[in-house]
Amino acid sequence: MPSDAPVSRDNDSPPQSRSPSPVGNETLTLRALVSTKDAGVIIGKAGKNVAELREQTGVKAGVSKVIPGVHERVLTVTGSVEGVAKAYALIVSQLVSASPSSPVMSPTSSPTTAIRLLISHNLMGSVIGRNGLKIKAIQDSSGARMVASKDMLPQSTERIVEVQGSSDSIGRAIEEIGRCLLEDWERGVGTVLFHPGAGDERSGRRTHPTNRRSNGDVRRTSPSPGSPSSPPTNLRTQNISIPSDMVGCIIGRNGTKITEIRRLSGSKISIAKEPHDETGERMFTIVGTPEANEKALFLLYNQLESEKERRVGRDQQQQEELQD
Repeated sequence: MPSDAPVSRDNDSPPQSRSPSPVGNETLTLRALVSTKDAGVIIGKAGKNVAELREQTGVKAGVSKVIPGVHERVLTVTGSVEGVAKAYALIVSQLVSASPSSPVMSPTSSPTTAIRLLISHNLMGSVIGRNGLKIKAIQDSSGARMVASKDMLPQSTERIVEVQGSSDSIGRAIEEIGRCLLEDWERGVGTVLFHPGAGDERSGRRTHPTNRRSNGDVRRTSPSPGSPSSPPTNLRTQNISIPSDMVGCIIGRNGTKITEIRRLSGSKISIAKEPHDETGERMFTIVGTPEANEKALFLLYNQLESEKERRVGRDQQQQEELQD
């Protein structure tokens, strides 16, 4: 995992704003992005297919609700690593059978297709490995091909890992991916989950129902005198560690960036003055409602990504200048 990737530590965080932590490090929850058409195949008539899937593999499986005008849904599978891998292999087989013309057909091998897994940005290093060695090993042992997206999905801190191959090879790859995720599951705490339909406008101010209060200053209005119910009662506290050399880009000149993040999210964000351990990382403490904290996390991670891209571009430019 690169040194500038933040490690989240979550206190009393709501389930909807983070990756569920496994029970006894044995239970895996793995989400995938599927088309509305494929979701219909996975569910089956009157829920027949998904019921059989649960019975055959022992997993819990479900698909997110239809959103008008949105053509994607989220498939969620929870169970043992083996059960989740088997479930995805069966799902891929169902999709190939239901639409034999859509997968890429090879005359010498089984039909191939792809599944788009949703993986926490913080866990991508666990799947890719140093210098890409882990993802290469998974591909070699499973026979599947894996393509990891560079960008986080709108209004979330999740990225897509597309796994391509036959149903068997995809199942083997997912089992290996699942083991990687469970080994480092704490790094996924604080993940802002992707919801299809979110972020049609990159600011996320008007398009998605969960961001109705994204301007945050609505919650900053003074409570009416004698109104005891005005202050929010469902406050949560979340802590995330940020590498010291990235703190400046989040604070901004004269504190402009962090002030804007506080305003847009409605969360209170405090920053430790000194690193909290030998890693040199500084602790950011976020206090607010679950919705406000989710927005704050998204904005913080987005700022980190922008800074990393800026630094990569600067380094490339310097290298080109040296070559010239």
